Amino acid sequence: EITSLLSLYDGQFSGEQEIRVNSPFWILNIPSEEMARGLMKRTVCAKSIFELWGHGRSAGELYASLKSYPTDKMLPYLQSDSTYKVHIHTFNKTLTQAQKIKKIDALEFLPFKGKVSLKNPEHIFWILEDYGMDPNNVPEEPFHLYFGRWIADGQRELIESYSVKKRHFIGNTSMDACLSFIMANHGRVKPNDVVYDPFVGTGGLLISSAHFGAYVCGTDIDYNTIHGLGKASRKNQKWRGPDENIRANLRQYGLEKYYLDALVSDSSRPIWRKGMLFDAIITDPPYGIREATRRMGSQKETVKSAERSTENHIFVSSSYHLSDIFFDLLKFAAEYLVMGGRLVYWLPIYRPEYTEEIIPRHPCLKLISNCEQMLSSHTSRRLITMEKVKEFKDQDQNSYLLDGQYMPYRGHNSFREKYFSGVTKRIAKEEKDNQK
Repeated sequence: EITSLLSLYDGQFSGEQEIRVNSPFWILNIPSEEMARGLMKRTVCAKSIFELWGHGRSAGELYASLKSYPTDKMLPYLQSDSTYKVHIHTFNKTLTQAQKIKKIDALEFLPFKGKVSLKNPEHIFWILEDYGMDPNNVPEEPFHLYFGRWIADGQRELIESYSVKKRHFIGNTSMDACLSFIMANHGRVKPNDVVYDPFVGTGGLLISSAHFGAYVCGTDIDYNTIHGLGKASRKNQKWRGPDENIRANLRQYGLEKYYLDALVSDSSRPIWRKGMLFDAIITDPPYGIREATRRMGSQKETVKSAERSTENHIFVSSSYHLSDIFFDLLKFAAEYLVMGGRLVYWLPIYRPEYTEEIIPRHPCLKLISNCEQMLSSHTSRRLITMEKVKEFKDQDQNSYLLDGQYMPYRGHNSFREKYFSGVTKRIAKEEKDNQK
């Protein structure tokens, strides 16, 4: 998420940061404070951002670094008519109040001329100490220390204010609010962008994009979900209410003006006119676990089933293999994304068989990031971000069929069986343990 936002705001990681990517504290190079504030207005992963005045691997190194920091950059925040306070944050260790005061007093060499104000200071300074990531092996002294001026906090409150628990219209697979915002940031969604979700469901991914000022639309094969009909997903509620739909969700957050529409459509058969239409495609395809993978089928097909909705809407559907879902998705993105536009989607993985080669590819799309979220001991899903770097040509239509790596992708088709095989084994083991 941070890397995507940095590319949006012309920032980058510092060279030394690449050495310790697992540190909870990151050093970034950002052109201006205004851009730093802009980044923090977007991120739900970062807690705060600071102007770094000094850092080191020991207290001595930190103090030496602070003494070498240009005085002219410090003075605007240390004037006699200003107020300030100093905070201490330790990662993976708790300090006593006496220890904190001792560390603050050790900074008396800094030319603070203003008055201390604990309640309403103009400037807030932080001492940040990194004691590593292992809670079972906490060192006496920190691995790294930082001192800086606080600039802004991130947007973690969005996770609570947009919580699915408070949302008007939800389904079995409504995306968690935190992940929705992370996906929108991976897609570098900006004001006035057009964002599309081909597996829109209850529209959870549209909400986060609309929050950032993008116009949103989506399609789904499920007639009942698009129209807010049928059985409710909430406990103690049998049927959906008259105003439970995607538009009502956006209206709930004051974002209805960004809602274009949601259509009943099969993602394997695009309904759009030719051309580059979307700035970002952000979606969570069905895996066949909570929601079935299906597409429109013909009466002549071997595998078919008829379904009837509460509005007497009838269609015939056939199974839609996961490998086909992802290749149709990549092909659609290659054709309909603007140049530089991004595709962000979740890819389910059976972990014992995972290799980088099973990530679907397309000649028009460049892989930007691949992040894992654990689901169980043997399954996970990966947040895949791709960027369009080449214009779509007719010869790119089925280019993946010529790729020798195509066969490994077929392994996605058995994800459902592998997912439930792990569940079956666990239940059998529990039953065996209970018999002992």
